[in-house]
Amino acid sequence: IMIQYCLLLLLSFYSKPHKFEIEKSELPKRPNILWLVAEDLSPVLPMFGDSSIETPTLSRLAAEGVSYTHVFSPSGVCAPSRAAIAMGLYPTRFGAQHMRTGFWAGGRPSAAAVNAQIKFFPPGLPPYEALPPADAHMHSEYMRMQGYFCTNRAKQDYQFVAPVTAWDQCGQNAHWRNRKPGQPFFSVFNFEVCHESQIWAKANDSLWIDADQKVNVPPYLPTTDIAMKDIRRMYSNVKEMDDQVGKIIKQLEDDGLLENTIIFWYSDHGGPLPRQKRLCYDSGLQLPMIIRFPNKWRAGQIDSQLISFIDFLPTIMSLANVKPPKNIDGRSFLGKYEAKEKRKYIHGAADRFDEKYDMIRAVRDQRYKYLKNFQTEKPYYLAVSYREQMPIMKELLRLNEAHKLNEYQAQWFRKTKEPEELFDTYNDPSELHNIAKDPKYVIKLKELRDECNRWMLTTQDKGLIEEKEYVRQIWNGDLQPITADPLANKKKNKVTFSVTTAGASIGYKILALESEPAIWQVYTHPVTLHSGEKMKAIAHRIGYLPSKEIIVN
Repeated sequence: IMIQYCLLLLLSFYSKPHKFEIEKSELPKRPNILWLVAEDLSPVLPMFGDSSIETPTLSRLAAEGVSYTHVFSPSGVCAPSRAAIAMGLYPTRFGAQHMRTGFWAGGRPSAAAVNAQIKFFPPGLPPYEALPPADAHMHSEYMRMQGYFCTNRAKQDYQFVAPVTAWDQCGQNAHWRNRKPGQPFFSVFNFEVCHESQIWAKANDSLWIDADQKVNVPPYLPTTDIAMKDIRRMYSNVKEMDDQVGKIIKQLEDDGLLENTIIFWYSDHGGPLPRQKRLCYDSGLQLPMIIRFPNKWRAGQIDSQLISFIDFLPTIMSLANVKPPKNIDGRSFLGKYEAKEKRKYIHGAADRFDEKYDMIRAVRDQRYKYLKNFQTEKPYYLAVSYREQMPIMKELLRLNEAHKLNEYQAQWFRKTKEPEELFDTYNDPSELHNIAKDPKYVIKLKELRDECNRWMLTTQDKGLIEEKEYVRQIWNGDLQPITADPLANKKKNKVTFSVTTAGASIGYKILALESEPAIWQVYTHPVTLHSGEKMKAIAHRIGYLPSKEIIVN
């Protein structure tokens, strides 16, 4: 399996997938865009070199689409990753790098929910929302402004509460089928069966694979019976996710929309097993992605360009033939506004996880990975209580205590960290051999070190600020700022809105005969109000509390 994976990497490295001699298929001007998002999954799939299991749905997507081999999250955990996807910004640019800033996965939580989760927070740190620049908006809001029907089923977890202008529908019943006839859609479906927690939550469920099936085991994990049970559970969950994805694609086909839709399938970061999730190694940051285009354009191809999650926002806008905003970190890798230059580097970060602090920054080119460890006095392994519910994690700790781990398995438990690490990911895909001190790589080490410093400086890395001080800065004290109420100006039957809070979005509803629609519309231009109608409006800048709702008669 490792030989297959290395051959795939070499093939993708020497190919130039963005220069095609074949005739380009004509894509729709305003295609539907469907995101199918798995959780906690490394490229442990046949089309990425791991033949442990069969995945009929994803294998079909790969045969009819493009497999992207070098896609990376800027974080090895979900909330910062989703913040990057939603905003097109590095999480470290706007204080979204910690796991997590608050309990926003399902919207604004109740006081009881906060009290139940606050034990995972450092003492004295209040839950807070990360604060993007004033002129930044969510990917879905940009798409709604272009007339797209935008839905999310159902996970959010953006490090802030999404404004009412973010989605037409967000919840378990959100679906493209609820749009107006002929309206293009941007729909997101999240599949949680691969999540880390499902290793132990589904421990007693029947497997989707044979109980003794041979599977790939990374060299940093043990092969005891307890460990193998969890590794097989991980592969079983992938099989189950593949089946769930197939049901959504079947709905798309039943609706006659397959050839009008661009399908993205990807994971939110690397795998769920120990020394994967939360880390800046490729096992934590690298993820699989497949895109199927209408009429099977580029079917079966492999694309090796470096892609970061921050590139997703401008890419879907570019595919919709809309020029992306300039105030983001991402660049489009497809569509009308595809960037002329491909990425030379991707960047990643690790900071606080629950109540435990660390700080690591990562830079990677096509081959080499650089890590800068800022807290070298701390061990590599962080004792995160959530992860320690996993049997394989308990097994690793037991074996380490008994001194029964081999050289590679024991690396994670070193008591202190090297200031810098450098890995050749072609010859060492598991990143077990640090070559930072090898004089043969002094030029590459300096190149990536300089790039890391440049990136942190130009993005004003908020990890360099003590977290409580960051909160004081964005709150200007101890209280979260509140978005100003929208101001309405009515001239005859035209209503114009404004708001004094910079960057705030305004949502509105037209009320008729005391009925109230479920969907908030995004205010972009004056609205006509007819006899007997009135309007409800609200303003919200991301990171602030929303305004009060106002009524315009």
